[in-house]
Amino acid sequence: MLHGEKVGLRARHDEDVPVLLDELHGDVVTRTRGDDRPWRPVAPGATTGNPFRVDDLPEDVVCFSAVDLASGELLGEAVLWGIDPHKRSAHLGLALRPAHRGKGLGTDVVRVLCDYGFAVRGLNRLQVETLADNTPMIKAAERAGFTVEGTLRSSTWVYGGFADETILGLLAAEWTR
Repeated sequence: MLHGEKVGLRARHDEDVPVLLDELHGDVVTRTRGDDRPWRPVAPGATTGNPFRVDDLPEDVVCFSAVDLASGELLGEAVLWGIDPHKRSAHLGLALRPAHRGKGLGTDVVRVLCDYGFAVRGLNRLQVETLADNTPMIKAAERAGFTVEGTLRSSTWVYGGFADETILGLLAAEWTR
């Protein structure tokens, strides 16, 4: 397990999948704001099409379950994706269960993902793409050392309309543990 101050990132357990599916995927509006893939219903226990199953992930994706270090409770998911070993770059993302949002845990998750990306994987650049109005994610990334690099205007389709995305980046040379 990777450790932050309050949050640990560990391998996804089978018992995590139904909780994440219900609380993160089941909220259609919130899920479409955090995932650029079209939302589709997924039956409980489905082995295909379930975004939280990690059995057959491509090499460029690493998924974690985020847990509370004190209690072991499942907080949500964290992911590095688009890992490019040639460019030594990746994208990161996270989703916290509704009961755990707004408590400052996102920053800790971002920091642990950065430590994994830079110290374990030897990456040079990590990037976050988030909706421009997703202030909690932008603030979490900035507190972890990311810099806003720009805005992509009307670049993503979100539940019936186009929305702007904010791009944030962090280089290994800028990273402090």
